Amino acid sequence: MSDIEIRDDRAVGRLEAVAAGEVVGHIEYFVLDAPERALVPVHTIVEPAHEGKGIAGSLARELYGIARREGITVAPLCPYVVKWAERHPDEAPAADPELLRAAKEWLVAHPELF
Repeated sequence: MSDIEIRDDRAVGRLEAVAAGEVVGHIEYFVLDAPERALVPVHTIVEPAHEGKGIAGSLARELYGIARREGITVAPLCPYVVKWAERHPDEAPAADPELLRAAKEWLVAHPELF
C-alpha cells in the first residue's frame, strides 16, 4: 500500500487512490450543508486488479481523517464505509441519525448525481 497516493478531488466529490498515475479506487461522496456540514460517502469502488490490497479501507480511513481535520462529520451511506466504520469505532464516530436521514433525503432528491 505504500505506493498508493490518496487525493481528494472535492470539486467532483471523489477521494481517489492513485498508483503509478492510475486511479485504482475511489469513494464518491457529497458534502451536506444542513442540518450540519458532513461528508457523505455514497459508493466505494476498487478496480478488480487491485482488490484485496487494503485500498478501500485506506480510502475510508482518509475520508474520516479529512472530516476530523475539517471538524465535520461523516454520514456514511455507502455500505462499505458503514461496515468499515463499525469495525473502527475509534476512528469513525457514529453519525447522528437525524444527519443520516438528511443525507438520505438529499441523495433521493439528487439521483442524477450518483
